[in-house]
Amino acid sequence: MKQPTTHTEQLEFLRKIEGQVRGIQRMIEEERYCVDILNQINSVVGALTRVENEILKKHIDGCISGALKGKFDKEAQQKIQEVTQLIQRFRRTS
Repeated sequence: MKQPTTHTEQLEFLRKIEGQVRGIQRMIEEERYCVDILNQINSVVGALTRVENEILKKHIDGCISGALKGKFDKEAQQKIQEVTQLIQRFRRTS
């Protein structure tokens, strides 16, 4: 049987991202060069995207897969619709 979906391994990455954001705040306080600040912001966005992708993958592998293997067609359809909406929303904001 598949283990329940957990995202605790993403906490380490989120803590690193938190540190990067604090670094960007310091850079702004120190009036650092705009390009350097933008590069750091881009790094944070990339790191958040990686976390987002991992959580989405776990959702598909665990929650969606479980619903599709189940006996409840309605639940499977709801999960498919849910993930489709998530992907559309994420791609619209990118």
